[in-house]
Amino acid sequence: MRRTSRLTRVAVGVASLALAATACGGTSSDNGDSGGSKEDLGLAIAYDIGGKGDQSFNDAAFAGLTKAKDEFGYKTADVEPTEGETDADKEQRLASLARQGYNPVVGVGFAYGPAMKAVAAKYPKTTFGIVDSVVEGDNVASLVFAEEQASYLAGVAAAKATKTGVVGFVGGVDIPLIHKFQAGYEQGVKATDPKVKVIPQYLTQTAEEGGFSSPDKGKAAAEGQIEKKADVIYQAAGLSGQGVIEAAAKAKVWAIGVDSDQYKQEALAPYKDYILTSALKDVGGAVYTLAKSVEDGEPLTGTQVFDLKVNGVGLSESNPKMAEVAGLTDAVAKAKEGIVDGSIKVETE
Repeated sequence: MRRTSRLTRVAVGVASLALAATACGGTSSDNGDSGGSKEDLGLAIAYDIGGKGDQSFNDAAFAGLTKAKDEFGYKTADVEPTEGETDADKEQRLASLARQGYNPVVGVGFAYGPAMKAVAAKYPKTTFGIVDSVVEGDNVASLVFAEEQASYLAGVAAAKATKTGVVGFVGGVDIPLIHKFQAGYEQGVKATDPKVKVIPQYLTQTAEEGGFSSPDKGKAAAEGQIEKKADVIYQAAGLSGQGVIEAAAKAKVWAIGVDSDQYKQEALAPYKDYILTSALKDVGGAVYTLAKSVEDGEPLTGTQVFDLKVNGVGLSESNPKMAEVAGLTDAVAKAKEGIVDGSIKVETE
């Protein structure tokens, strides 16, 4: 029976997971033995566009895999996407992992939706998970997040930090998922200071055009917003967000990271003094939670919601400079309380 549940507790904190992602090497093992091997095969993840090393979405998923591997002592697999791949390619990748005996098998990103629906029906004894999309299936767990809530907090922080009264938003691809980030951010900005102007911009109309995988596009967009006086820029653009952060640091204005605590990411260390905060999304915790449910013999299925109430999303506080911005910490804390108790309803469009 399908069930929709709000998890009461996220198993792993985003910040520690993101840090682990940068410290660990790969575990890809797509050539596992399916011919009568007694080897214990566990969690496998198939990456979204940008792959491992994006310092954001995919790396957070890898951190969840790493924790599961260390805790349960089994073999894992993480598989990269290919350039210009089709749904058929994704379907083949998921099917290969299931056929080898990996369980659960997680597709990291909404793009795996059609492929997962097809493959899950063919492998009913395997638990599948998909991040950022809802796929119907008796053996599928849809791991979805209240991105708009974390983005609202990012908007509060941006409104408090801006000195020019202009802030920016850079979305990777113009799709409903990223609209949630923009909507929450703009609402948080306006609720904090209605006089602050928000400049929104999307890098591409489709993922195939590189909106989530082109740091050069992110850098160019941020530079354009900085020319328009934006001094805080929030990016929800995957790998492309690295370009946004680089441009902000060069101009000595604030960037706001996404998904992982990007202040702590090793690859972004040269720019971290200009990463004010990050809107956190515990992809790693969700992936680990699914793996643990399978390991415990009670696989999660249905829609699993990770929101602010269960610490599935949030706002990082790693940069000590954040505390130096007058009123920022208190404003964020008050907004978080309002979202959790329901007095603040965050928009998704």
